[in-house]
Amino acid sequence: MTAFNRIALTAGLGFLYAPILVLIVYSFNDSRLVTVWGGFSTRWYGVLFGDGPLLASALVSLKVATLAAAIAVALGTLAALALDRHGRFTGRSVFTGLLYAPMVMPEVITGLSLLLLFVGLDVERGIPTIVIAHATFGTGFVAVVVGARLKGFDRSLEEAAADLGASPARVFLTVTLPLIAPSLAAGFLLAFTLSLDDLVIASFVSGPGATTLPMRLYSQVRLGVNPEINAASTLLIGAVSLVVLAASWLGARRGTTETV
Repeated sequence: MTAFNRIALTAGLGFLYAPILVLIVYSFNDSRLVTVWGGFSTRWYGVLFGDGPLLASALVSLKVATLAAAIAVALGTLAALALDRHGRFTGRSVFTGLLYAPMVMPEVITGLSLLLLFVGLDVERGIPTIVIAHATFGTGFVAVVVGARLKGFDRSLEEAAADLGASPARVFLTVTLPLIAPSLAAGFLLAFTLSLDDLVIASFVSGPGATTLPMRLYSQVRLGVNPEINAASTLLIGAVSLVVLAASWLGARRGTTETV
């Protein structure tokens, strides 16, 4: 790597991560002013854990992310199996396009489309509508992760189980599912992270009593940034980082298993 490449890489990483590091550091600021360092303190974390509305929003986000990720895993796995096992079927191109469209479509368009759908169906907006919306765009990501695993799947193991008299359902439960389990877990964590982080789509499809954590933080930031928001953002960054590390570990474990 040349000196120019090192400088460019350092500058790029600094541009991306320096603001996050500053936010984390100032979450331990004792001063009420976010731009003035008043000494090290964890007081704002105590204030954060005493903020009832913010904690309620965090609980809503966790509920939504868990349910949406579970639905996305179920639908994404079925979609990946259909694309991998059934070859060229009628409508495959349309099915593939509809599956992956939410991944590349602007979130504003997705949110507005879902809002019009719920209004047209006279569906009351709340936690269920947010779950449906998040599962919609999470399904495509899960399908990509699971589909990549299925492409390197050894079908002879399923054939051997079938030859020994196992039914298709038993083959799937005892052979296929355990072998693709790391991909399912990685897909779940990816969908969970995307749901936990979403602001735009949730803003369109949410209703009274269904305020997620990103929505709460955004509404408070509009009134002015305070150290409590820094503390909440730091905890959110930590949670997302742990999920990403877990997904990476599962991916590495899958690669090790395949090598063995």
